[in-house]
Amino acid sequence: MGDSAAADGGDNRRNAGEEVSRLVEQSKELQESASTLIARNSQEDASLRQRALALDSNIKMLRSFIDSSVKKGSLDSKHAEKLSEELSRARYTLSEGDAATYLPCKSHGSFLRMFLGPINVRANRKDVQLKVKEEYYRFRDRTAYLFLFFPLLLLVLRSQIWDGCFPALPVQLYQAWLLFLYTALGLRENILRVNGSDIRPWWIYHHYCAMAMALISLTWEIEKQPDCALKQKGIHLFLRWAIMQGVAMLLQNRYQRQRLYTRIAMGKARRMDVVWGETAGVKGQVWLLLPILFVLQAFEAYVGVLLLQTAVVGVVSEWQVVTSGILLIIMAVGNFVNTVQTLVLKSQFKAKMKRGKSKNDLTPASSPRKDQ
Repeated sequence: MGDSAAADGGDNRRNAGEEVSRLVEQSKELQESASTLIARNSQEDASLRQRALALDSNIKMLRSFIDSSVKKGSLDSKHAEKLSEELSRARYTLSEGDAATYLPCKSHGSFLRMFLGPINVRANRKDVQLKVKEEYYRFRDRTAYLFLFFPLLLLVLRSQIWDGCFPALPVQLYQAWLLFLYTALGLRENILRVNGSDIRPWWIYHHYCAMAMALISLTWEIEKQPDCALKQKGIHLFLRWAIMQGVAMLLQNRYQRQRLYTRIAMGKARRMDVVWGETAGVKGQVWLLLPILFVLQAFEAYVGVLLLQTAVVGVVSEWQVVTSGILLIIMAVGNFVNTVQTLVLKSQFKAKMKRGKSKNDLTPASSPRKDQ
């Protein structure tokens, strides 16, 4: 009995040892297979990258050659236009397909390096890039409602509960949320730019200014005093501006994304392009959004000037007030300039399209027959 038990124990130990050895061998084989696959993929990636770079360089060189030939008169302008259109299609296929990951990307910038370190945030697959873009849109949708809700709640509580004066903690919590919001937007938009989006640099700089203002406002001393209504006038106006900004964000998120999908379908925009505050859609949307945008910019500048005035007359003399006022004015002016630039570009593009259409209408469809 004891001998059989010992034999069974020995068999179990041998079986366990064999199983362990088998699993160790399998792990080594899997590691070797994975290393071989990674090395082969790295070689193929390097080859594809060289081909993509060479093709992109050849497209640019041929485009320059066509332009110079037209200027010299050695190439017909109509034929050159057709060739340029074909090159544009080839460049679009290269930049919008999976091969776009092998093209040089934009610099990550110091902002991403400061928060993420030397990490490559360029997605290797187009579906991953588009997923990053859609998540960015979902984040904007969620925060637009919060951007509208928080200041509205603070103003209601001020009039109903707080006797016309803001306590420090709720306002500072709101400013902390703004700091999180603009930091998240700055990070996401920098990542989108690295992955091929056309976000204007100003809107990223705008978020940097907003981050700085939110951080500075966290140190702004807010206390209930006999004249707190006067000293907190800037906060009161800023919250009203935030409500207007929330309404504008909701309208922009709704209308502009629909317009972008239309432009992508027409081939006038890329799938990774995004829309932001300076853009508007069709004519009806322009008449709806532009007045709201200009009123927001004027009101933002007014709040900044008011903060500077309170510092000049001595009502509030903290450096935070002066800095916040300057930042608000800078953001308002930058937003206005970018909005006007966008309108000018739109009008120039429309005028160019009308001229092209007029030329096509004047061109006869076919030559007249001799017997007519």
